[in-house]
Amino acid sequence: MSILNRLLPKTLSSTLLFVVAAIGAAAAIVVAVQQASEQLLRRDAEGTALTWAHFAESSVEGLQRLLIDGELGESTRRDLVRFRKVQDVFRFKLFDREGRPVLVSDDLDGPAVVGKTQSGAGPAGIGHGDERVKRVVLGGANHIELHANGHNPARPARYSEAYVPLKRDGQVIGVAEVYVDQTERQARVRAAFGTVAAVVFALLAAFAVWGWRRLHSDRIVRERMRYLARHDALSGLLNRTSFGEALREAAWRRSAGGPAFAVLCLDLDHFKDINDAHGHRAGDEVLRQVGARLQTVVQPGDRLCRLGGDEFAILQSGIGSVEAVSQLASRLIAALGAPYEVNNRTLHCGASIGIAISDNEAKNVEELMHQADLALYRAKSSGRGVFGFYDAELDSQREERNRLACDLRQAIGTDQITLHYQPLFKADGRQLIGYEALVRWTHPTRGPLPPAQFIPLAEEIGLIDALGAWVLQEACNAATRWPSHLSVAVNLSAAQFKHGDLVAVVARSLDASGLPAKRLQLEITESILICNTEQVVRTLESLAQMGARIAMDDFGTGYSSLAYLWRFPFDKLKIDRAFTQHLGNDDKVDVIVRSIISLAHSLRIDVNAEGVETEGQIDALCELGCDELQGFLLGRPQPEADLEHRTNPSREARGTPGRSILVTDGLRSSTEADTVG
Repeated sequence: MSILNRLLPKTLSSTLLFVVAAIGAAAAIVVAVQQASEQLLRRDAEGTALTWAHFAESSVEGLQRLLIDGELGESTRRDLVRFRKVQDVFRFKLFDREGRPVLVSDDLDGPAVVGKTQSGAGPAGIGHGDERVKRVVLGGANHIELHANGHNPARPARYSEAYVPLKRDGQVIGVAEVYVDQTERQARVRAAFGTVAAVVFALLAAFAVWGWRRLHSDRIVRERMRYLARHDALSGLLNRTSFGEALREAAWRRSAGGPAFAVLCLDLDHFKDINDAHGHRAGDEVLRQVGARLQTVVQPGDRLCRLGGDEFAILQSGIGSVEAVSQLASRLIAALGAPYEVNNRTLHCGASIGIAISDNEAKNVEELMHQADLALYRAKSSGRGVFGFYDAELDSQREERNRLACDLRQAIGTDQITLHYQPLFKADGRQLIGYEALVRWTHPTRGPLPPAQFIPLAEEIGLIDALGAWVLQEACNAATRWPSHLSVAVNLSAAQFKHGDLVAVVARSLDASGLPAKRLQLEITESILICNTEQVVRTLESLAQMGARIAMDDFGTGYSSLAYLWRFPFDKLKIDRAFTQHLGNDDKVDVIVRSIISLAHSLRIDVNAEGVETEGQIDALCELGCDELQGFLLGRPQPEADLEHRTNPSREARGTPGRSILVTDGLRSSTEADTVG
């Protein structure tokens, strides 16, 4: 076989091995079938003979006298004639205990048979007896002989001779040699085993074909595995590992005096919206089309990579100038910004690009990729659909952000994070009805930081759930220490709706504090309503059924839609401070505010006006029918310890001039907005 392996290709040699193995298996099957067939025929003959002997013992009168004394009476002869051909038995012989023949069924028709048989005549001519019979008499196994008749027309084509004992009262009195016709039985056995053999042969053939195909496809499989180890299965582009190797090779060539190169990191804009709205299959198809478009834009020698998710990277080799990189980035943005046709639907998904050039101060390819990623972050922050180059200032800003994020993680749950409360009044400006909780962060080295600086950071790094839960619990705990008619309002972030456990968070806060749900007001902005609308509806309905009041904050700005007012269970609208500041100065603003209040009251929704800073604004809002007021004129946010929970006695019921500012804190200007708390 070693010579064969040297002479033949490996695949052909393996195929011959399969053929030889199949032939050997087939031969083994033939032998096994033959042996099993003969064994079955032996058992069949033995069973038939034993059955015949049992009936003979119990039904043949004078059988014992025949076998012992050699006397064959007429009744015995008649019974044996009946038993001469029973089922498949066509002939029999009877022997006494010594193995001497007593009677052959062929002679039963002759009249001379009646009387003394050859056995009874004495020992002359009998010999020593049949040894097979003696073994049966002595208690050994029954003796079976199979025969194939090739020339005697009186015998079946296939028959057997079975030697079995004849007993009376438990004692062996003789032996019967029973001839059993097995021609038909052999045909059935062969047919059955032939079917089994055919099935086995078919399975062997199928296995041989499978083995042959597997051997022939083994090389293709190995090549496919090598390909998948280096490429992304979805887009066909290089994977992160292979791209890293290409980067290191380009960096090595550059260090040896080779051409400069650039790394472009791409991130698809609004790709998550496609997955959420149309499913991951549509998203996968968009990613495949993105990979195909990238290959049509880059030049030969450039390397393409899918880093994962909706992130891609390009190694642009042999760049001669920054303008060449900018031109490639512009072509990429144009190509990826074109509509995508997926399942007869037109989808839109652009891209933002961050660029780092090899001549920057990157020490290795990992740092170069980090620089391109920083440039990508700035590009996405600049409005998406643009590209930007890395610079050192960007790196410094990113590091500053990372340090602030680390500090924020450590600050939650400590006394650095506190709540301030801004009072809410009835429209007359006198009756205190509750407070809005506003979160504050006093950094140990930076001092007080406005919410606009750390709330978006908390959302970006995934801390908003922890921060929001803390604000809810603290606000509910504080409200339990106030007079029972005062409520507390807490702002919610859109990120808190994403994980689907907001209802449980609110319920835990209420249960832990013991605050009645009707004293809790949850404020959301209109931006929450534009994504996952059905999920937001279910969440708000659950919160409303719990008893909490729902308010829409900053109404009239952003993505305002009248459809929100009937689809969502709002109890209150909060008019944005931008409208409040221009009341009395612009007739159009007066008309808009009057319309908002009228519409809300028609839907049985209360109206709150934010940013009240002058007596004229209070008078105008009272005249327009506004229900609640809040602003610096009436009270600034302050710690809970400084709250006095009292009305504003300096104002008359009709809203005459005069005001009382409870406390000032200087942390929030009239233009600042809080997202959580």
